[in-house]
Amino acid sequence: MPATDHTALLAELDTLLESHFDEFVAFRRRLHMHPELSGQEFATTESIVSRLQVSALRPTILRSGTGAVCDVPGLRPGPVVALRADIDALAMDESIDAPYRSQVPGVAHCCGHDVHATIVMASGLILARLLRRFDAPPGSVRLIFEPNEESVPGGAVEVIEQGHLAGVASIFALHCDPKADVGLIRVSEGAITSATDIVRIRLTGPGGHTARPEQAVDLVKIAGRIAVDAPGLLDAAASRPGAMRLVFGSLRAGHAPNVLPSHASLDGTLRAQDWDDWQAGPDLLVKAVEQLVGDTGAEGELQHDRGVPPVVNDPE
Repeated sequence: MPATDHTALLAELDTLLESHFDEFVAFRRRLHMHPELSGQEFATTESIVSRLQVSALRPTILRSGTGAVCDVPGLRPGPVVALRADIDALAMDESIDAPYRSQVPGVAHCCGHDVHATIVMASGLILARLLRRFDAPPGSVRLIFEPNEESVPGGAVEVIEQGHLAGVASIFALHCDPKADVGLIRVSEGAITSATDIVRIRLTGPGGHTARPEQAVDLVKIAGRIAVDAPGLLDAAASRPGAMRLVFGSLRAGHAPNVLPSHASLDGTLRAQDWDDWQAGPDLLVKAVEQLVGDTGAEGELQHDRGVPPVVNDPE
């Protein structure tokens, strides 16, 4: 863009932001008040699509009925730059006392996806104005509103399978960070978020009475051993300490204090910051479980639900 246009561009940007500021705040608060869980973001999608259509843009809703993509065309052909936001909420109650708090019991935008969606929507509206009035570089911008992000493997797979990353030269996204001061944007090269897989381990074995533990298999002890020792085994096998994290959020076994159960289960997540670690994760977990179960007499079954690869920022 010619230097003579740069000052005018920034002035126009400030004017557009100021004139639409209240609208964008109100839009975000409406999303916040009416959160929707993963795969159920129908009203959220409709709100985004309707606002984009008002500005003469032509969004496309994904085939699942939730989530959307929308191209903001430039004046000349060129690379496609994508801006991505997620739009689903979390299954939890909201504790804040504000006029715009969640109106849906057990569902809340506590991960900032309402903010992400509003920022990308607003960016699209402003870019649609600026690309028509200034000598912008060749190319276009694609807005991606990803549904179902909180599930595994998530809505990104749907976006890719439907061809919406075809021709995209680069993609940008951001995430709210409660540890960062308001107005501060942090940028980092390299690994920025981990891949997340869901792991479920089921143990079975002959139960019995705690008075005669030698006649049974102590699945509580084995499950505890896996919960305590498996994370260390995977960490030791990773490319560097902390690059692979296995954390269990649920361990269930038995119902009575004097009965050794015949079933036990552990559910957790396996996160990896490095692509090679993520690829190796399933085999490493299988080996760790086999090592810890050993010849105890228990039978183990592992279900490993793969997520999406880690986000590694391009230094450029």
